[in-house]
Amino acid sequence: MHRVTLGLIVLVVLLSGCTSTGNLGIITKSSANPAKLLQSAQEFEELGLTEGEACRHFILAIIPFGNSNLEEAVNKALEKTGGDALINVSIMSSLYGFIPLYNVYSYTCTTVRGIAIKFN
Repeated sequence: MHRVTLGLIVLVVLLSGCTSTGNLGIITKSSANPAKLLQSAQEFEELGLTEGEACRHFILAIIPFGNSNLEEAVNKALEKTGGDALINVSIMSSLYGFIPLYNVYSYTCTTVRGIAIKFN
């Protein structure tokens, strides 16, 4: 029993991570002009719930690869549906580290989830 408890404690120490979340009303493609779309009160159709994730990885805390920015996550979510924007958006940012004391491998991900819309 003590070995199992000790094993769980070691596992928790070796695998650590944290997550934060937030909400937004609307996010458009980076190529769109959101002010113009809102001023013209343009009609749209809902395409359904979608999600996109963008991750950046780090090896030994000095060798990065990938892209974890919000724009990349939004573009991936909209590619799935062919939409122009997301409404009722939730954004989650996560950071995970494996063997954090030595920073052998870690990664951070940005995930967006919302209702894709297509402007008419």
